[in-house]
Amino acid sequence: MYDSDFALRLAQLRAKKGVSARDMSLSLGQNAGYINNIESGKALPSMGTFFYICEYLNITPSAFFDTDTSNPEKLDNLIQKLKMLNDAQLDSISTLIDGIVGKK
Repeated sequence: MYDSDFALRLAQLRAKKGVSARDMSLSLGQNAGYINNIESGKALPSMGTFFYICEYLNITPSAFFDTDTSNPEKLDNLIQKLKMLNDAQLDSISTLIDGIVGKK
């Protein structure tokens, strides 16, 4: 992922959460233009701040970089619930999903 991809992904996830760049910046304890500077490609966050950004967005760092997922917060929540199921329950869910998206 390149800097511009990082900026675009952050903007997409922030917009999906329905929060302004200013409000997100202030919620992270940064100056009002912090997220805007990242999204415009003028800056990148430190590793520590990146983890705070992910926490703020309610996603894992790996979900941040999974650009094939448009709503990683919902997907992460679903995955956590799936981890609690037994094999028979997972088979049922798998059959249901196959019926919805079509078996490949």
